[in-house]
Amino acid sequence: MNASIHPRARISLHYLLHYLALCAIALVCVFPFWWTVVTALSSEGNIFAFPPTFWPKAPTLDNFAEAFRVIPFLAFFKNSVLIAAFTVFWKLVLCSMAAYPLARMHFKGRRLVFGVILATLVLPSEVNFLVNFITVTKLSLVDTYAGVILPNVVTAVAILLLKQAFEEVPQDLIDAARVDGASEWMIFTRVMLPLIAPWLATVGILTAVEAWNEYIWPSIVMSKPDQFPLSVGVLYLRGTFGSSTRVIAAGTVLTILPTLAAFLFTQRYFMRGMDGAVK
Repeated sequence: MNASIHPRARISLHYLLHYLALCAIALVCVFPFWWTVVTALSSEGNIFAFPPTFWPKAPTLDNFAEAFRVIPFLAFFKNSVLIAAFTVFWKLVLCSMAAYPLARMHFKGRRLVFGVILATLVLPSEVNFLVNFITVTKLSLVDTYAGVILPNVVTAVAILLLKQAFEEVPQDLIDAARVDGASEWMIFTRVMLPLIAPWLATVGILTAVEAWNEYIWPSIVMSKPDQFPLSVGVLYLRGTFGSSTRVIAAGTVLTILPTLAAFLFTQRYFMRGMDGAVK
């Protein structure tokens, strides 16, 4: 009897330790955002005290109102929406068109091309800043949305995910479409893309979050404040707030909330796509 209980107890302890570890990791990940929210809502107390305060003292929304008053928040928000939307659209179009032939077509040098694409994964994005800036300058795209969007519309990670998605589609479906007289373009647009919709959603969500939070590249390409995205606008005007860390925190929360809300509403599509990618 004891022998039958002990394995179950060990399994229960195993799962308990896993959950405790996951809870600890979750707390570490959530704490910076929660501290920022508490700081933005507080009007009293030392925000840098240790141990930190986990609940706002004298809660108020004045810091958010001040952020709206000092920063043209709606204009920055519109810029961020435009940049993120166009980046997502063109990345899905171009990366899917690059991934499909790598997954389903046989041509000379296919492995070499795919190897070169994978090799770019080891390079940090900052390495490309100089080359991208020279290219954008030569194309007269400085201080334009296109200059911000263009270097981010094709990435190795997106191509890799979509290539794997195309490879998971059964070959019988493609053969049946060819027998029915479908062209390669029709197979790509009417058969393959609808079948990999969860993966497209995953790439789209990741791209939207990345484009929304991008700071370094837009701040390099753009110099006109009226064209800044929200991430750059809030940090660029931090001097306007003086020493008011609470107002800076309020602006940061306002920047994060749209992507957080978007992820909460689209997480099931994201998880479906990631589940397919893992398989």
